[in-house]
Amino acid sequence: MRKKVLVALICICAILSYFTFVSAKKAFRSDWQPPSSSGTEAAQYRLVLITHELETPFWDRVAAGALEQARKEGASLEVWGSYGNNQTEFLRLFEVAIYSKVDGIIVQGLDTEEFENLTKVKAAFYGIPVITVAHDVPMEKSLRKTYVGSDQYKAGKMIAEQLLSDLGSRAKVILMSDNYREYYQQQRLSGIQDVLADVPDVQTVYAETPESWERVVATTQELMNQVPDANAFIAINANIAEAMLQEIGRRSRIEPYHIYSFDDSPHSQTLLASGKLDGMIRQSPEEMGKVSVERMIGWLSGKTVPLDAEGYFTGIEMVKAVEAP
Repeated sequence: MRKKVLVALICICAILSYFTFVSAKKAFRSDWQPPSSSGTEAAQYRLVLITHELETPFWDRVAAGALEQARKEGASLEVWGSYGNNQTEFLRLFEVAIYSKVDGIIVQGLDTEEFENLTKVKAAFYGIPVITVAHDVPMEKSLRKTYVGSDQYKAGKMIAEQLLSDLGSRAKVILMSDNYREYYQQQRLSGIQDVLADVPDVQTVYAETPESWERVVATTQELMNQVPDANAFIAINANIAEAMLQEIGRRSRIEPYHIYSFDDSPHSQTLLASGKLDGMIRQSPEEMGKVSVERMIGWLSGKTVPLDAEGYFTGIEMVKAVEAP
């Protein structure tokens, strides 16, 4: 009996010695690596991208960039939004995202008191970081973590510089915006005016209009009556450009006018390709989506703390009608 026990103990020792040797060999092999993370930590991040211009070419590209980056990061991203600039529905969805206690919210900025209350009070109460994308809001009003998108002030300057290049130093320019006075439009306007103000023989006339087709047409009529010798138009809100152009074309030929806008309207590219717009600021919506997710994950993981409060600017370029594809 004693012999059997001894044999069993010898066998057990031999087995343990073998596995110890194998483990040691693995540990000292030069190509052995410790088990990598399965990505479960990143997968726990649930992000939401919210826009009030859902399913438009510009915002589809923002979403595509964000979704691709979220996939690479192993995070969950849902795209929510409203149609036709429905601000009530947009704000409701923003509030739903906050109460759902998502990990992070990437949102098209809206410079209103209701939006600022959601970011500064409700999102902050739940500890949910907010990053604005494409359209910013003032940080001091919203307490957003950062902004990802175009330098709108620089974009305004680029349009004004192109106008001067096309027309020379003598021009009468009509600047049209909507009557919401959103922050990104104020930045564009400031950039345009700062360039044109330095040129003595350039006069500017600024007007605001409700965004509805009828009101844009009516405002364009009034301006053309008041400033019959105007030779250039800039649509600061790209969504009003199509109605503005239709009225200019109804009143006279479009060709004598130099007309400029931005690419964040569903019709901007078509208007440029047809020659109705002389020039347009082209932005980088896919890059906006990608970088906004990168920065959000960086904040949540503690890799990028703090985020740059001034924002992360994405690429812009001035494109003329003759260069349009």
